[in-house]
Amino acid sequence: MSKVDEPTRVRAKPMSVDERRAMIVDAVIPLLIEHGREVSTRQIADAAGIAEGTIFRVFIDKEEIFAAAVEKFLDPGELHERLRAIDPELPLEGKVNDILFQLRARMTGIFGIMSAVGMQGPPRGRRTTDNFALVIDEILRPDLEQLNVPPERIGSFLRLVAFASAIPHFNEGREMSTAELAQYITYGIAGHPAERDSSDAS
Repeated sequence: MSKVDEPTRVRAKPMSVDERRAMIVDAVIPLLIEHGREVSTRQIADAAGIAEGTIFRVFIDKEEIFAAAVEKFLDPGELHERLRAIDPELPLEGKVNDILFQLRARMTGIFGIMSAVGMQGPPRGRRTTDNFALVIDEILRPDLEQLNVPPERIGSFLRLVAFASAIPHFNEGREMSTAELAQYITYGIAGHPAERDSSDAS
């Protein structure tokens, strides 16, 4: 093969500071949950596939990394995407079940990572914008005729239930499944799906 036929080597585009920070944060989240504050910068570097010194070119210290990791974990954007992926054709109970499933998973994760870093409250500078109520309204709007309360109130109640059911040790020995909670929420504690169906038919 002549030199003109040889493929041209293209140097990889260097990452920006923001891209490097994001890569390190993505790598540190599972390490924090597994090791807590004892995770080392060597472990973080190995997980991110970078040299250890690179970490300190974009972060001041481990505390700043931890704060950035918690900040990203608490960002509601990914949760909203998962909620919007719920099938709009599902029956109401199915939607409540899926919303509750996503909320419980998120709350459990939040408790886990905040416990791992010993954080008692949200990180400083955390964004407060949260379109959760709008997302729930989108999901439940096709079911308005079945609802006794506005979708935003239902969203608040579902979030409250998810929070309470995810508190470590609070539910030990009396855990409730997501499906069980979804049925309680949809039909109340004195009704039953079959009873509701028969009353609607009359």
